[in-house]
Amino acid sequence: MNGIIYDISVKTVNGEDKQLNVYTGKVLLIVNVASYCGYTPQYAGLEKLNQKYGAAGLEILGFPCNDFGAQEPGTNAEIAQFCTSKFGVSFELFDKVHAKGSQQHPLYAQLTNAVEPKGAVAWNFEKFIVSKQGEVVARFNSSVKPDSPELIAIIERELAK
Repeated sequence: MNGIIYDISVKTVNGEDKQLNVYTGKVLLIVNVASYCGYTPQYAGLEKLNQKYGAAGLEILGFPCNDFGAQEPGTNAEIAQFCTSKFGVSFELFDKVHAKGSQQHPLYAQLTNAVEPKGAVAWNFEKFIVSKQGEVVARFNSSVKPDSPELIAIIERELAK
């Protein structure tokens, strides 16, 4: 089925393989993150969403990415430390990925072709919402903040299903 991400494997921030089907029944918010970006303060908003909707079934998955302006140069350990100490991030972080280009991670190949607007990720902090069945249902560009009404409306709609 087009847009289903559950057959994709990713690496955790600690380097362990993880199959995305472990999130069956959860609503996912997948974000390519960076520590040195104008949008980096969105980490705080993402964590607020995590706190508010985590118990209801929302899982936020942060994928560090150095594809845009080399704004994520650190190691996984440095990235995790930064997110925890500066923003109190408790949602899951993963191994650094390529969100675009010839080395694009299979997850991002699937995400960027599943919903409109299709095509390459334009910058850090693009957001993808995935249904409880693993289907990509929405995409938001970097300027859409985690507390924006349109993003929250889709999260709440998917959680209610």
